[in-house]
Amino acid sequence: MVLDSVSESNSLNQVTLCGRVAAEAQERELPSGDHIVTGRVIVDRDASALKHSAQRVDTIDCVGWTARAQRSMRSWRQGDQVEVNGSIRRRFFRTSGGPGSRVEVEVKSSKKLRTPP
Repeated sequence: MVLDSVSESNSLNQVTLCGRVAAEAQERELPSGDHIVTGRVIVDRDASALKHSAQRVDTIDCVGWTARAQRSMRSWRQGDQVEVNGSIRRRFFRTSGGPGSRVEVEVKSSKKLRTPP
């Protein structure tokens, strides 16, 4: 934890993911008129997590709201290794079946670490 960036309430919502891109990022317009870019990053579980579960990976939804994050995410291709920095967010929305929510990483920045051959 970086103490310099922790507020007076001792809270910090800061995430760094390193993993591979599941598929090309998608751009879409929300009913509110906002434009977002969404993508998924697959992260391998570490050995200690595998002791408690047979699930070997976690697939994390990521969303870019800012122009900077969206530009970076638009270049994502399936299999790219990326580093994503952002914050965990829970977004609420309405569906035809009623209210819904989604937990995702709001991307502040991302960079490609490696592109598959």
